[in-house]
Amino acid sequence: MCRPLLVFCLLVCGAVAAQEPVRLRGTVQQFTDQTLVILERSGKVVTMDLPQETGIVEVIPTDITTVQPGAYIGTAAVPRPDGKLVSLELVVFPEFARGTGEGHFPWDLQPESSMTNATVAELARSSDGRTLSLRYKDGEKTVVVPDGVPVVTLRPGNRQLIVPGAKLFAVVDQQDDRYIVRRLLVGRNGLQPPM
Repeated sequence: MCRPLLVFCLLVCGAVAAQEPVRLRGTVQQFTDQTLVILERSGKVVTMDLPQETGIVEVIPTDITTVQPGAYIGTAAVPRPDGKLVSLELVVFPEFARGTGEGHFPWDLQPESSMTNATVAELARSSDGRTLSLRYKDGEKTVVVPDGVPVVTLRPGNRQLIVPGAKLFAVVDQQDDRYIVRRLLVGRNGLQPPM
């Protein structure tokens, strides 16, 4: 795998390193050189360092029909009383990113949410939308994807995406009051990265 694609795979990895990352979701207010200012979804204005080596991923919409058996996807979801998960959003990973962040782990999109990065083993259409059987290395989950859930995919991006008003999802290291961006996913033309 060439270096840009390897970097891309590392960028979209949901798996956690030794320290729990800080995930920020917000709107670009200002970007100059290596300083990025966003209005975070909490309403707080956050200033972050954006080192040159931080790669950038563009989040683009795709169609739910791209989710087929064999596809490698990521989905944030919340539990239902019957044990199934209900998808809040769905990312269809590019083929070269297959295996990225594989597994099932807690997520912070909303209370009680989780993230599952896995291969679609089976797909069924129902009155609930689509029901996916997802398999990953250490287990499997059943996820219901209601009609209308945001479905996106990813491609390598660049700093030209970082303009005032752009929506983003950032994984940052926090050192006291300083935030350093490690992974940055940006939507074009007002698209909110749904993860």
